[in-house]
Amino acid sequence: MTTESSLLPIIALLPFLGALVPGIMIRAGRNATASFTAVPTVLALVMLGTLTPGVMEGTVYTWSMPWLPQLGLEAAFFLDGLGLMFACMILGVGLLITLYARYYLSGEDPVGQFYTYLLLFQGAMLGIVISDNILLLLVFWELTSLSSFLLIGYWKHLPEGRQGARMALTVTGAGGLAMIGGMLILGNIAGSYNLTDILAAGDAIKASEWYTPALILILLGAFTKSAQFPFHFWLPHAMAAPTPVSAYLHSATMVKAGVFLMARMWPALAGTDMWFYLVATTGLITMVMAAIIALFKDDLKGLLAFSTVSHLGLLTMLLGFGTEAAAIAAVFHILNHLTFKAALFMTAGIIDHEAHTRDIKRLGGLAKLMPITAVIGVVAALSMAGIPLFNGFLSKELMLEEASHTVWWENPWIVPALATLGAVFSVAYSFRFIFHVFGGPVRDDYPHKPHDPPAGMWLSPAFLCIFVVLIGVAPFLAEPVVNMAATAVTGHQTHAHLKLWHGLTPALYMSIIAVVAGAVILLLHRPLDAAWIKAGPFYAKTAFDAVIAGAVRLSRGISDTLHDGALSRYLAIFVAATLAAGFIAFSGGELGPQTRELTPVPPVVWVGWVLMLTATALVTFQHHQRYRSLVVIGVIGLMVSAGFVYISAPDLALTQISVETVTIMLLLLALHFLPKTTPVESSAGRRALDGGIAIAAGLGVAALCFAFMTRDFDSISGYHLANSYKEGGGTNVVNVILVDFRGYDTYGEIIVLGIAGLAIFALMEALLSGPAGARLRNSGYNWDRSADRHPLMMVVATRVMMPIAIMVGIYIFLRGHNQPGGGFVAGLVVSIALLMQYMASGFAWTTRRQRIEYHAMIGWGVVIAGLTGAGAWLSGTPFLTSAYGYVHIPPIEEFELATAALFDLGVFLTVLGAVMLMLFSLSRMARHAGETVNPEPMDYDPSRPAKLIGKGEA
Repeated sequence: MTTESSLLPIIALLPFLGALVPGIMIRAGRNATASFTAVPTVLALVMLGTLTPGVMEGTVYTWSMPWLPQLGLEAAFFLDGLGLMFACMILGVGLLITLYARYYLSGEDPVGQFYTYLLLFQGAMLGIVISDNILLLLVFWELTSLSSFLLIGYWKHLPEGRQGARMALTVTGAGGLAMIGGMLILGNIAGSYNLTDILAAGDAIKASEWYTPALILILLGAFTKSAQFPFHFWLPHAMAAPTPVSAYLHSATMVKAGVFLMARMWPALAGTDMWFYLVATTGLITMVMAAIIALFKDDLKGLLAFSTVSHLGLLTMLLGFGTEAAAIAAVFHILNHLTFKAALFMTAGIIDHEAHTRDIKRLGGLAKLMPITAVIGVVAALSMAGIPLFNGFLSKELMLEEASHTVWWENPWIVPALATLGAVFSVAYSFRFIFHVFGGPVRDDYPHKPHDPPAGMWLSPAFLCIFVVLIGVAPFLAEPVVNMAATAVTGHQTHAHLKLWHGLTPALYMSIIAVVAGAVILLLHRPLDAAWIKAGPFYAKTAFDAVIAGAVRLSRGISDTLHDGALSRYLAIFVAATLAAGFIAFSGGELGPQTRELTPVPPVVWVGWVLMLTATALVTFQHHQRYRSLVVIGVIGLMVSAGFVYISAPDLALTQISVETVTIMLLLLALHFLPKTTPVESSAGRRALDGGIAIAAGLGVAALCFAFMTRDFDSISGYHLANSYKEGGGTNVVNVILVDFRGYDTYGEIIVLGIAGLAIFALMEALLSGPAGARLRNSGYNWDRSADRHPLMMVVATRVMMPIAIMVGIYIFLRGHNQPGGGFVAGLVVSIALLMQYMASGFAWTTRRQRIEYHAMIGWGVVIAGLTGAGAWLSGTPFLTSAYGYVHIPPIEEFELATAALFDLGVFLTVLGAVMLMLFSLSRMARHAGETVNPEPMDYDPSRPAKLIGKGEA
């Protein structure tokens, strides 16, 4: 039964909202910070509690909201038995860690920052376990990697903490990228990205030819997150994090995310030979290998880290078996492992906190000095060893029972033997934790005299140990939870019967062997440890560091080769790659027959074409002569504008000529600060190669244009022509497209233009304030070298043109919706009028008369355009949908009013502000270099050609 519940998104968002609180509350003290950190966790637990009875009865709660429906992305959540169990684990242990961290972290640690990171991670994990959309799940999956990176590297002053954080992010992030590919394939097979749909399409998925690549990619994500071989090495190095992080991330939550994913995808992916051999084999290898390594770790958290890897391997192996009983055992052990391993990590933290060391060889005898801690640690370690009357024994027995009749590659002994070997070393390292830390006589050389901590530190692990014992002696108490979660894993109702005595089964004999052999190995630990050290075992971290170093060398070599600062090389690579891609695309398809005849070309067009080719050739061969090249570039622009006029594109022609004029004028002003010529920058061979690439690119574009112009093809232009007036209220189709149909593109473009103007201003600010500014001041420019630097005729002409040009700009702006024009062209026309003032009377004179801040003009332009677009929401229409109407005010004739005019006003202001801010940046450079200010527009004395005359001089 499925029921919608609006509590699900609230539960998912509560930790993220709560993450805002610790940073604010830290001034109120550590107790207040911890208390307010616990509030969102408690609220989420209470909400889950209201949904728990329904889930226990088989109800699945759902909630969804469209996000990006075109991509199949929904903000969709669902809560079933598996999700409920994991959500309660995440929130419950998170609450205990919040209390524990309050007493564990020192007064020098930024507690508010820690709790913020903790809640961010908690929210990400919650999102994973209740997401009903795999794309949303992927978002939360990557958030766990990022937030865990912050938690692992919390002690930034420790190099090992920073390295552990980078390693965890690298490995789990890479696995996450692989998993994205697998999930996309899975969604494509199922025809939906909703998890409920994918789980229901299990048979179709397993029958698909894409099943194997999807399975491998998804398992890469799960194996890296759950530290499975060969990706196991990152988790022990993450132990450099504070112990509360280790207890939360690496025993209860983050590393269980991979196990959760395998359990969640079990109905869709399990049940095939590929699943069995990939998952079960990986888990079996990880379980045995990590258990052996754990025995020889002297660091308490190192031992617990590898034991965690081993138990994660056990869970992976069980899920890999693909049977209902194995799924029940896996779910039960997930629950048990949470209780005893989180308690053990917190116990290790208490010992480190009180004794100031985690080195087992420097400990011993702590049972007499720390009796409360010893009881907690011993109970949890006995459960980890699988000793009767503790919950770990029950799930270990279920695991051994399943392993005892599992056949691997037609061999019935391999899995039982290796599972027993893993159990043997599990007993050995658990006994070592007990006897080498708490047993033995009290020492007199502890780094610090240990004693039991305040109750705030031991209450959390003690609370977990209650469940360790309670489930161990009364396993039937866990049956409802196990059945609830296992039913969600398998997809059908399960009936787990948990009890202490199952009779004389193979699992019991395997368990006895494990306990006895583990005790013997502990007795032989000293010689075995010496042999282990002498053997010098291979460490995966060494291989990881070598791979990272090799990748860095390779990337640096590629970067140094390609990114050498030569713009010509960048362009050559870019153009050559584009040519190659175009050639591959062209050769991979079929070009249809020509359907259009060539039209005759008038002689005038031939003349314009020849002029443009000649000018292009002159720019190519004469580009070292800067002023000459600029004049020829202007000719090219004029010919392009004339071409637009010829093909009946007046809007494009008007825009082209305006842009061309502004660009040429700005370049002319910029040339004021550059030499007249540039040196030869490339060898003859390099120029020949560049010429060949350029000719090939030109021929390719020409061929593409020819193919399009001589063949019929469908175009969206018909839609715009038919709907321009009807939906946009304008007869100028180009303008309606810019301010309505594609208004969002235009909005983005003016933002980019504004950013460009601001960036030029910022770069100039940096240029003028640094060493370059000093060089500019000492450059020796002679600003008085011309007696007629501001010619009278030019000054008068620009004064006369100024109001005319502004009126023309206003006229072009107002007519733009129905005739060629608009805000963009109007902004350029007014910019030209102002540019001419700078050219005629000088930078300094014109700047002194500036009354408008160009920065503000850009900002107001973007704001007006954005508010105009947002105004469409008030009428329930999409962003930037324009509205229009006709108004008749006697005796004025009827005229149109459209919101597009306001959007165009924003475009006008942004264009004008950006162009003038660029010019203003050049003017600042001129004044910085020593240009004097004219007191009047024209101050010229023929008798003193190199002097400036101020007001009142004769």
